[in-house]
Amino acid sequence: MGGDNDLVRDFEHLSRRDGAIVGGKNSSLGEMVCTLASKGVPVPPGFATTSHAYWDYVDTNNLRKKVAENIDDWQAGRATLAETGETIRKLFLRGTWPAATATAIKTAYRELCNKVGIKNLGVAVRSSATAEDLPDASFAGQQESYLNICGEDALLDACRRCYASLFTDRAISYRQARGFDHLKVALSIGIQRMARSDSWGSGVMFSIDTESGFDKVVLINAAWGLGENIVQGTVNPDEYQVFKPLLGRPDLVPIIEKKRGEKAIKMIYGGHQNPTRNVPTSKAERAALVLNDNEILQLASWACIIEKHYGCAMDMEWAKDGITGELFIVQARPETVQSRMDNAVFKNYKVSKKGRTLATGLSIGDAAVSGHLCLIEDARDIDKFIDGSILVTQATDPDWVPIMKRAAAIITDHGGRTSHAAIVSRELGLPAVVGTSNATYILHSGQEVTVSCAEGTTGFVYEGDAEITTETIDLTGLPKVKTNVMINLANPAAAYRWWRLPADGIGLARMEFVVTNAIQVHPMALVHYDSLKDEKAKEEIARLTVGYKHKPDYFVDKLAHGFAALCAAVYPKPAIIRMSDFKTNEYANLIGGAAFEPKEENPMIGFRGASRYYSPRYKEGFSLECRAIKRLREQMGFTNAIVMIPFCRTVHEAKKVLDVMAENGLERGVNGLQVYVMCEIPSNVILASQFTDHFDGFSIGSNDLTQLTLGVDRDSGELADLFDEQNEAVKWMIAQVISVANKKGCKIGICGQAPSDHPEFAKFLVEAGINSISVSPDSFVAVKRNVVLGERA
Repeated sequence: MGGDNDLVRDFEHLSRRDGAIVGGKNSSLGEMVCTLASKGVPVPPGFATTSHAYWDYVDTNNLRKKVAENIDDWQAGRATLAETGETIRKLFLRGTWPAATATAIKTAYRELCNKVGIKNLGVAVRSSATAEDLPDASFAGQQESYLNICGEDALLDACRRCYASLFTDRAISYRQARGFDHLKVALSIGIQRMARSDSWGSGVMFSIDTESGFDKVVLINAAWGLGENIVQGTVNPDEYQVFKPLLGRPDLVPIIEKKRGEKAIKMIYGGHQNPTRNVPTSKAERAALVLNDNEILQLASWACIIEKHYGCAMDMEWAKDGITGELFIVQARPETVQSRMDNAVFKNYKVSKKGRTLATGLSIGDAAVSGHLCLIEDARDIDKFIDGSILVTQATDPDWVPIMKRAAAIITDHGGRTSHAAIVSRELGLPAVVGTSNATYILHSGQEVTVSCAEGTTGFVYEGDAEITTETIDLTGLPKVKTNVMINLANPAAAYRWWRLPADGIGLARMEFVVTNAIQVHPMALVHYDSLKDEKAKEEIARLTVGYKHKPDYFVDKLAHGFAALCAAVYPKPAIIRMSDFKTNEYANLIGGAAFEPKEENPMIGFRGASRYYSPRYKEGFSLECRAIKRLREQMGFTNAIVMIPFCRTVHEAKKVLDVMAENGLERGVNGLQVYVMCEIPSNVILASQFTDHFDGFSIGSNDLTQLTLGVDRDSGELADLFDEQNEAVKWMIAQVISVANKKGCKIGICGQAPSDHPEFAKFLVEAGINSISVSPDSFVAVKRNVVLGERA
């Protein structure tokens, strides 16, 4: 590239070793252009001004002494931060360009235009401080960027404004807090061809889950138009998750989640005076996903290539050119929060005695806090913020950082996991609920609330002061045991939270939880939607199934994606998925369910479990369950999923269920499919030897087995004292079925709370020869230690 090499460098002549010359952002762009283009990662071409060019500008305009004097006045208390920043910025904006630097920039720009074949090419002009984007410090958002800059004069003006932005109030205060010398940090400017994402979309992605640090997923946010709205958090974007270990298999689509965001506005090109502007999106754009499956997988593949090259988790920006249809990576930097976490020690927060739910959004972090709200809608009013309160606002940008540091938690109307509010909250260790849509409308200053990010990917704002307990879980020095210790997980939204536990898999994943929370609709109401008489239910179903031409596909899609998150959390270890075990009264509470459920005097021992699967009353609903599991295993690739049949009363019933499953493409033994059965009825124990001929494993359901052995309704308060899982009759049942299973070479485990509550019960199970014990995640460490006692006995 033409021009003085000390003043301007083409991206093709830069590498990540050049951070001192062109800053972290630009050196990273150079690294990708030079080394990753050959691996198929496309980066728009461009060039960077050097730190030498910055100092040349400073010295030509005699700014060093003036900047130092102004900084000294501020540090001595003779001037405010605002006065200091404004004075220094004016000095830069009034400066004149050194002839050599101006010529180098213009020459490089002309060559870029020639390379692309467009005169007066629109470029992005981005600041890159020489200490920026280090693994332990992020200057992201501290300096300004300018988009769609066209022509040499406009480019020089934008570059001048970038230099001035090194002394915004937020940039000065950030350097001061981090101990950087203001006169030793230079600024490089990246000038890069703009992908025409104004006519399609753009976004941000991470090669790691931003909240839990789970390193096997790529998280992608997407919105229509230019990417500034996602970064600033002024739009609620789409969110996609891709499972990295199964990427690259042409027969698989390992997309764990596709969540449609509101995407109410988009940033597009403006005129000469205002290069960009925001406009409302159309109804069609709001209802559609920005990316298709192939594009999601392509971006995720590039994220993996970039992560492998850099050797650390990465934070990347991407853009899709709506004119050419091309996808580009436009930025990449090391992820700066989860990379510093200690994976061996983490805190578990529990929230109980909650008030009513006031608002929900995306949870940032995993903590919870109670306090009083402070609602501020305009950055001009941030001086009204009360230290230690919970900040409520529409969205944040770097100007808000000073008060964010003084907040106990943060709630915003807009923004996704990669928004400014989310990024800063993570760096500050604050719980945040972003993208609520209506927090500033329904909440008010002085209101006492609890902000909970401890319940998975959904963040909650509860009325009043809830009870918050914390537990520190230390995984160092955990004993090794022969008995497998697994975890019970039902909530896909909380699955990644427990990935650090050295569990041997998921011993119980309840389908009912996913249906109730993610689907909400009775499957038969979806199958027979057109003939539903309940108009209110039809309206609700129509709202939930927007985008699905065939209503049953909604059930299959949501169920498969829900279980994908659970399977991913422990992959390749087994995840045992129990098919639906709603009781009729519970099924009737689902949307549209009342029309399909009989009324029973005692649903606990009524039409539940296996008996439903071949019944004309529910067989079509069970078919959807099977379709979801087939999709999970065969299309998404989670072959670690094991199917489990609940409440199977007879061997004859077992055969009928297996036949129905085979009719729906789930045949035991085909494609490695294992089928387990719950052991929770005395007949399962008495005929255990015959049941082993039809199933690969047992899982003891101690609650139902105790209920049916002792004849005690487990929900009865009057008989609570008689309900005892350690009763000798129950223990005989358990020991008996373990003995038979071991003789027949059939796997057997237990899923229940008793082993964690009672060390002696864990000891009994181990001595009886159980293969696995599955417990709630917060009991994992205690059970592991209790198992040791049994194995040493």
